[in-house]
Amino acid sequence: MRVLSVASEVYPLVKTGGLADVAGALPQALAPHGIEIKTLVPAYPGVLDRLHPRENYGSVADLFGGPARVISGRTTSGAEVLAIHAPHLYQRAGGPYLAPGGADWPDNGPRFAALGWVARLLGLGLLGSWQPQIVHAHDWQAGLAPAYLALAGTARPATVITIHNIAFQGLFPYADLYELRLPPRAFTIDGVEFHGRIGFLKAGLAFADRLTTVSPSYAREIQGPQHGHGLDGLLRHRAGVLSGILNGIDTAAWDPASDPMIAERYDAEHLSDKARNAVILRRRLGLEPRPKAPLFCILSRLTQAKGIDLALGALHQILSGGGQLAILGAGEPLIEAAARAAAEAHPGQVVTIIGYDESLAHQFQAAADAILVPSRTEPCGLTQLYGLRYGTLPIVARVGGLADSVIDASDAALEDGAATGFQFAAGSVDALRDAIARALVLFAQPEAWRAVQRRAMSRDFSWRTPARRYAELYRSLVPA
Repeated sequence: MRVLSVASEVYPLVKTGGLADVAGALPQALAPHGIEIKTLVPAYPGVLDRLHPRENYGSVADLFGGPARVISGRTTSGAEVLAIHAPHLYQRAGGPYLAPGGADWPDNGPRFAALGWVARLLGLGLLGSWQPQIVHAHDWQAGLAPAYLALAGTARPATVITIHNIAFQGLFPYADLYELRLPPRAFTIDGVEFHGRIGFLKAGLAFADRLTTVSPSYAREIQGPQHGHGLDGLLRHRAGVLSGILNGIDTAAWDPASDPMIAERYDAEHLSDKARNAVILRRRLGLEPRPKAPLFCILSRLTQAKGIDLALGALHQILSGGGQLAILGAGEPLIEAAARAAAEAHPGQVVTIIGYDESLAHQFQAAADAILVPSRTEPCGLTQLYGLRYGTLPIVARVGGLADSVIDASDAALEDGAATGFQFAAGSVDALRDAIARALVLFAQPEAWRAVQRRAMSRDFSWRTPARRYAELYRSLVPA
């Protein structure tokens, strides 16, 4: 089976978040199922340099304001990529979505309409010799791909769209309808119209044959007004073709038994070696050398949506229980300032590092005893999965993929040997304090704590199960 994956970013070529990890992992994960995936991505600066070998796959005379070429090649992992080389759209300083000053690129509408338009050409067999049977769009940036194909009025491949975060929708003025090559008949409540504007994600959700998102709980949550961001009515209407598939993680890159980024490698049978990582990290970060103190960590964007304000509000619970906290991340200025202030107020017990460092993230996971993930909303989440893999017990809000991946250490779950972490009611600092208190009580029982660590590390969060579910979804659209 031939599938065209359409994404605005893909690891290892370009990454700003979890979308890139999913787009990068699926081709390899689905290959054993007999599914051939090519990934269509914009050729931002540096992308073509990372493709080998490179070949000219086809050209487009006018791609929203200028000529473009599609270049084929492979990533270092062997994934096949079709990169849209359109300098007038993508060759510029700054990020994929934001200009150097931090604002959205003013031409993001045509920039990502171009991504959908090239997917249309490939899907209809109008570009190159390879024609997909399924076009799988990811998030709002690829949202027009299913719409363009459905509006083509001819035989087309089946279409799927995956919502990685429904809060980001790609909204543009009605006046751009003609420029975006959308017919007037598309601008209806059943089409691309969203409160008087053109909604890229809305278009994908309205026109795709199947809708998915990145966890079962998130699939349910976004059908309600609290998490649906205005699209809940459409999602309830299309609930019959909506499913949630929990993301996997790269279990080779994230493996404490072989991780080259950590000081001391370990596995579930040698958890005493994990403590050596804590000794070294404490020394590196300037935390007091307290080997028997529980070390909590946060690896996150420092935003209100991620609940970092709740974690800081519960800091006293950690410190009064004899714990320490290490924070790594960047985000909203006020949250960053509050995290810095916490470190300044509690030297040697709290440390805050603003920014992101992949190696340091691995070291945090290997060293910490518990990881806080207090998000108010979380489509899937990856840091809690890495925590489980490293025996760093997650303390998570009961939302989205966090609820789906962590089994709360209730009395019954502890008795049955099923517990893998701690859950609490999202948005409640009191509930988070209670979860931290429960974690501290369990930590004071070393054998019980290690039993939960071993259970957490035994869970399989590889791409094996998600790949099987995607393969089943694809085959339901293209019967043999």
